[in-house]
Amino acid sequence: MKNIFFRLTLLFVGVVSAQEEFNTEEVITVEAIQKTLDSINNSFNYEKGTVTLNDEVAVITIPSGYKFLNAEQSKTVLTDYWGNPPSETLGMLFPEEANPIGDTFTYAVEITYSEDGYIDDEDAKDIDYDDLLQEMKEDAKSSNEERAKQGYDTMEFVGWASAPFYDEINKKLHWAQEIKFGEAEMNTLNYNIRVLGRKGYLNLNVIGDMSVLPQVKNDVNDILASVSFNEGHRYVDFNPDFDEVAAYGIGGLIAGKVLAKAGFFVLILKFWKFIAIGVIGLFSAFKSKIFGSK
Repeated sequence: MKNIFFRLTLLFVGVVSAQEEFNTEEVITVEAIQKTLDSINNSFNYEKGTVTLNDEVAVITIPSGYKFLNAEQSKTVLTDYWGNPPSETLGMLFPEEANPIGDTFTYAVEITYSEDGYIDDEDAKDIDYDDLLQEMKEDAKSSNEERAKQGYDTMEFVGWASAPFYDEINKKLHWAQEIKFGEAEMNTLNYNIRVLGRKGYLNLNVIGDMSVLPQVKNDVNDILASVSFNEGHRYVDFNPDFDEVAAYGIGGLIAGKVLAKAGFFVLILKFWKFIAIGVIGLFSAFKSKIFGSK
């Protein structure tokens, strides 16, 4: 927790210093912090309506009650403000009332695209999700030693927060896991949505903790319906004579076998740890733990 407070304090000082001369002898007040947070949140330009994704490969029609942050601004949020490793993103969805920083944050949905090839969904009907969960737990456990060497907390898959469901007609898959990082008091929600296409799939990953699960479950159908591939990039447009087939099916997509080999479990740790501990109620924590009063 101290690292999070330190990071936001540096952020505050950096923003203020960029705007005006900063007197280190002055007491940083709660009002000053709130003013800085408001300034950051007000700097973002959100979009509504229909937005093209990944050079018109897909589109998203922003659901009612949501706002969309484009790729460039989303990178700023994810890397500069939330402290994640630099990565490619297509943008982020936020509930209308939620801001990236501060105690109005509930959850966000990051959107990315993976061009791993056409995913054959023939295995979807035969997957035993209890067995799959046990396999994922063992994979996470076996990677803990490596994460510890790199200075990260251990990670444990507690169980399904929402069991996997595959919509065979619309080629859309979603599931959720409850994850415990180290000795954290609050478990993390890892809610995954995948939309299958001709050459890969769209990832819609919910960022939040377990407290937002009921809201996400209530909203997931609207989120699923908002995203689709354009003609020529749809699942039905697959041409076996030209297109590559992914090395895994629906089970491998859920288990994250390919991602695990690329160090996914290490990266997701840093990403979700900051969100779970630091974003929800961040400003409230600041007021109670650091400032108290002026």
